[in-house]
Amino acid sequence: MIEEIKDKDGILMAIIISSDYKKKGISFVTPNELSQQLAYMNHPVGKIIEPHVHNPVPREVIFTQEVLFIKKGKLRVDFYDDQQNYFESRILCEGDTILLIQGGHGFEVLEEIEMIEVKQGPYAGDIDKTRFQGISKDEVKVRVINE
Repeated sequence: MIEEIKDKDGILMAIIISSDYKKKGISFVTPNELSQQLAYMNHPVGKIIEPHVHNPVPREVIFTQEVLFIKKGKLRVDFYDDQQNYFESRILCEGDTILLIQGGHGFEVLEEIEMIEVKQGPYAGDIDKTRFQGISKDEVKVRVINE
């Protein structure tokens, strides 16, 4: 399952690839205009990916986009629009992957977590993000992605 999270205006905020998603070959799940590209790959034994180098290609990155790979545990992701208004949550489990594209997000660890984060760097400290007050537990509207 691949799920797109959109705000009330239809703006793409995140893409989730659940652990049970399977498809042969390469599936690019991001539109070309994003600064992060996310793909799912499934190849048989013996598949050859030709050796290659990546050429220097100038790219302009305006917003940091981050990818989280959940290795172990459960994580609730709370989504906020660009005006910091909460609109929904998802629970990620072992094997799930999420690309956080824009808007705001917050997290609560529901089970001890091991995850890997990939984003454009280097981290710029306090100028890299604006922190704001999140929702309370009774405001959470959550749906498990594997339903």
